Formats: sequence, structure tokens, C-alpha cells
Amino acid sequence: MNNSPLRRIQNWPQRAHEAKYSVKALAKACKVSVRTLERFFLPAFGDTPRRCLNRLRMRRAVELLCDGSNVGETAARLGYEDPSHLSREFKSHYGLAPKKYAKARAKAAARRKLSHSAMKLSRLAMKW
Repeated sequence: MNNSPLRRIQNWPQRAHEAKYSVKALAKACKVSVRTLERFFLPAFGDTPRRCLNRLRMRRAVELLCDGSNVGETAARLGYEDPSHLSREFKSHYGLAPKKYAKARAKAAARRKLSHSAMKLSRLAMKW
């Protein structure tokens, strides 16, 4: 596998998205068999292609949800036929439903922003 053309591929997240997070479609796009892809992934990424693709898909779901997409839009963009399938996988992966996760992230970001603003004010007050 050292001289595998798969080693030269840099843009795995983009390729995964283009393959709609399907191992079979990714193997076809890379012009290798599914088995060759499986043998490459374990030493290269420490996991199976299916698990790696699922992690990439979940990360992309987080990005879309935090950017304001709703569960239906996110599911459609990530190739899920049914939003409830995304919700089940998301909850299994992160421990929270997608909507709750996005709200928790938004609250945490707001707290960080508020905390940052408070620090700026205290520094300004110290200068006076």
C-alpha cells in the first residue's frame, strides 16, 4: 500500500461529500475496489471507510446546523432521504438531537462572545 495512488489524495472530505458519503461511490471515484479502499483506510486513518465517512458527514452536519440550516435542509444536503435518519445518527454520534446540539453550541458561542466583551471592558476600565 506504500505506493498506492490513494496516498496522493489530499481532499478526502471533499471526495466524501461528492460520493454522498458512500463507501462504494468513493471507491469508484478513486478507481479502486471497496476492499482496496478498506485496506488503505485502516492503516492510513485508523478506522474503516464507513466510520470515517460517517464522522465527516456528522462534522458537516454540525457546520450546516450551526450556520442556520434546519434539520431537513441539512439532511437533504448530506444525502439523507429522511431527516429522521439524520436525527437518529446525529443523536447516536453526539448524544443530543441536532436541534438541541445547535442551540447548545449557539449558547456557548454567545457566552464566549459575552465573556470576551466583558474582558475588553475590564481592560478599558483598568486604563482609566
